[in-house]
Amino acid sequence: MNVRDALEADADALAAIADSPTDVMRNLVHDRTVRVAEDGTHDPNADVSESQYSGSDPEDLLGFVSFDAREDTVHVTQLDGTPEACKRLLAEPVRFAERESMAVEVLIASGAGPIEDAAEELGFERRGRGPQFEGASTVRFRLDPAS
Repeated sequence: MNVRDALEADADALAAIADSPTDVMRNLVHDRTVRVAEDGTHDPNADVSESQYSGSDPEDLLGFVSFDAREDTVHVTQLDGTPEACKRLLAEPVRFAERESMAVEVLIASGAGPIEDAAEELGFERRGRGPQFEGASTVRFRLDPAS
């Protein structure tokens, strides 16, 4: 599995993973830090423009994470993909936060077991309920910098 910065050409593949409109995912790539995990069996130097999606192929992407930093906290805004990809991808904002001595917060939809497992394996702690999104409840997880 390779983890890299997302490109605008990944918008269709991200939309397929997140079940979101392509335009929304294209804006996400521009507005946030976005990393993607891709299947390591493919040549990372291959020209993605030959794909039927005019970008990366959804079958090649295993997941993605988006995050941004405000004040003293890195906020994970989206995380989706296979269980192993989620763990690898969630480690990206954690590494950034550690370098900057910042905390990391992620809101996880209730019942998203693989994402909760990834957060707990990386040392995140449950911090109660988060806000509801489209009627779905969330759980707030936080990882504070080492003291």
